[in-house]
Amino acid sequence: QVQLVESGGGLVRPGGSLRLSCAASGAAFRLGYMAWYRQTPEKGRELVAASNYNRTNYGHFVKGRFTISRDRNENTVFLHMNNLAPEDTAVYLCAAYAGSSSWYWGQGTQVTVSS
Repeated sequence: QVQLVESGGGLVRPGGSLRLSCAASGAAFRLGYMAWYRQTPEKGRELVAASNYNRTNYGHFVKGRFTISRDRNENTVFLHMNNLAPEDTAVYLCAAYAGSSSWYWGQGTQVTVSS
């Protein structure tokens, strides 16, 4: 059973930066797909950024402000977020796909952007 644990959320002022981390345990192999989603009551769940083997893709709202990266040898994924805005306030969730329709989700970490 794969478990995902996120860290790094918090309160930040507009224009500030945060780095989120997600560590996966219990996988017998390197997870090819790891991603960050975010969830709000108004918009539901939306993709923020995904790392799929050597490819990355981002939600349309990212506009170059965020970067997803992977630890080369570990099942760890990071999300570097710059120039944060109040509309980025959400619960950020880590996700991983282990094949055979096996999706795993973390508990989420709250990011609040406010002055």
